[in-house]
Amino acid sequence: MSTDTATIALSEPQFDEAVAAHPALVVDFWAPWCGPCRALAPILEDLAREQAGKVVIAKVNVDEESTLAGRFGVRSIPTLVFFKDGAVVDTVVGALPRAEIAKRLASLL
Repeated sequence: MSTDTATIALSEPQFDEAVAAHPALVVDFWAPWCGPCRALAPILEDLAREQAGKVVIAKVNVDEESTLAGRFGVRSIPTLVFFKDGAVVDTVVGALPRAEIAKRLASLL
């Protein structure tokens, strides 16, 4: 993880390990060409900083990781998949307002 970003980038080789390692994890399935994804990115960065040590926010580029996108049934982006203790507990398609994402993050704790 670089110092300029609070989110982590995941690829297929480390995905399952990351899910197992973090009791509260949100994965943002996105692509660089996706306007709503780009609009959501600074909100997720901000929330990742605020929730550091409690919730990990990760990003998966669907263009580079199509197998992972398929595994989670991602058909539209952005898609946020919420994991608690290694299990999917919520999935949201589309860019949500910051307050709604924060509320869903709180439910993971």
